[in-house]
Amino acid sequence: MAAQAAAAAQAAQAAAAQAEAAESWYLALLGFAEHFRTASPPKIRLCVHCLQAVFPFKPPQRIEARTHLQLGSVLYHHTKNSEQARGHLEKAWLISQQIPQFEDVKFEAASLLSELYCQESSVDAAKPLLRKAIQISQQTPYWHCRLLFQLALHTLEKDLVSACDLLGVGAEYARVVGSEYTRALFLLSKGMLLLMERKLQEVHPLLTLCGQIVESWQGNPIQKEALRVFFLVLQVTHYLDAGQVKSVKPCLKQLQQCIQTISTLHDDEILPSNPADLFHWLPKEHMCVLVYLVTVMHSMQAGYLEKAQKYTDKALMQLEKLKMLDCSPILSSFQVILLEHIIMCRLVTGHKATALQEISQVCQLCQQSPRLFSNHAAQLHTLLGLYCVSVNCMDNAEAQFTTALRLTSHQELWAFIVTNLASVYIREGHRHQELYSLLERINPDHSFPVSSHCLRAAAFYVRGLFSFFQGRYNEAKRFLRETLKMSNAEDLNRLTACSLVLLGHIFYVLGNHRESNNMVVPAMQLASKIPDMSVQLWSSALLRDLNKACGNAMDAHEAAQMHQNFSQQLLQDHIEACSLPEHNLITWTDGPPPVQFQAQNGPNTSLASLL
Repeated sequence: MAAQAAAAAQAAQAAAAQAEAAESWYLALLGFAEHFRTASPPKIRLCVHCLQAVFPFKPPQRIEARTHLQLGSVLYHHTKNSEQARGHLEKAWLISQQIPQFEDVKFEAASLLSELYCQESSVDAAKPLLRKAIQISQQTPYWHCRLLFQLALHTLEKDLVSACDLLGVGAEYARVVGSEYTRALFLLSKGMLLLMERKLQEVHPLLTLCGQIVESWQGNPIQKEALRVFFLVLQVTHYLDAGQVKSVKPCLKQLQQCIQTISTLHDDEILPSNPADLFHWLPKEHMCVLVYLVTVMHSMQAGYLEKAQKYTDKALMQLEKLKMLDCSPILSSFQVILLEHIIMCRLVTGHKATALQEISQVCQLCQQSPRLFSNHAAQLHTLLGLYCVSVNCMDNAEAQFTTALRLTSHQELWAFIVTNLASVYIREGHRHQELYSLLERINPDHSFPVSSHCLRAAAFYVRGLFSFFQGRYNEAKRFLRETLKMSNAEDLNRLTACSLVLLGHIFYVLGNHRESNNMVVPAMQLASKIPDMSVQLWSSALLRDLNKACGNAMDAHEAAQMHQNFSQQLLQDHIEACSLPEHNLITWTDGPPPVQFQAQNGPNTSLASLL
């Protein structure tokens, strides 16, 4: 017995020595690999060599699987060798499934491999992999929740209903494992998708429940405020999608206060006791940019264009700093959405050349990311259409809007494009059949296709504009008064200014100079406040003619001088914009954005129809 015990002890000592030796060479190679990976600049080739050197030692399965995962991760994140990365990750996933209690390697391999499949447009390969990982991860709350989030993300592009179902499953699982924080994240994510689908009857009770969970949850202060930001962002965007610019103000104010609170809180390094709580919605810095973004959206809709410019500048400055350290795709999305809004502001304020250069910047960002282009192609053509209108290239405007309509399935954007296309047909005075068809599809008196208060008010304005051009002045007045009523209800300043000046024009044509003046003077004041250069040009021309007709020579001269100043500013900007090489973008209607632009010989458009 003693001899057997001694032999067993010797065997145990030998095994321990062998394990210690194995551990020492492995740790040495791992240390070298990490040293090379974190060097400045990183020495990825040497890092990969160190990790590959593990395999000739015939390591145990655990070390083999982990090394395949590390190699796959390094190759995926730091090289373009996706084939080798995929091979290592597939081996890590295969080997780790045979090893008990090896969840971190197993599920990280599944998560990263599915991400790689999706990057290679092999979503059909990613989904069954994630489903299997979800099935076997139910005893590991963190990974189970993370994989459910990931599968929902990969599903939502083609099947929003299934993505919503997955998020619902995640919310119920989080409730069962006692994580109200992650339950709220799942429910808020589901609410975001329901808003995208315009399922408003389902959204309202869900957001009410989310609000109750967020307020009652007692946990990490930063996580709590982050949930509140997520909740308020959904509420604000819901109001803005509905065109309710005035009604949204209390929520927007809460959101801005919330982000100020977060910026004063210090990150707590203490990990949550529940592993299912190990999630962050967005980094603090990303949340700041997001709040700037929704503030810009509100300012743009309300017609506070200088405020929109101020917050855009702040957000873009923050983005530039973040993009030096972080290549997250969401930052490029934020940048594109900000630029889309500021481009519309520039076109209104009479800075077409700057707007065109920013459209070109959006094109460059979309060239770098096919997914970004796919998500924003319709908006890009819409912006080009608006630019074409501003420089009086109406045929190109029609082509751009028609292209945008072909590319969008978003109802609000569709209604916005149709409204602008109808105004092009009205100003051009042709395409009567197409115009009547469009007006019927956005008839605000009957079945308007979207719930947006702002777009419905704009549709009334377009009907009023059409009636004006047709000489049906009483009908035009009815439509424009409806626009004014709706615009005043929600502080839609640009629509108010446009409606007032058009009403003033109608009264002037009818010879009612006093009533015309009552419309044009506040239109001019509001247009100056926005500032809206086209409405200022139009208003000053009307004031000149009104004062001349009433015998007010001094006021007529002052208005004529204002009109001359606005005309000169617009003409100078017009010539500058049309002379830019980027002006050739107006002819692009198919495929990805052109890479480069030929210089223009000179402007080939006129200012004849600016009034």
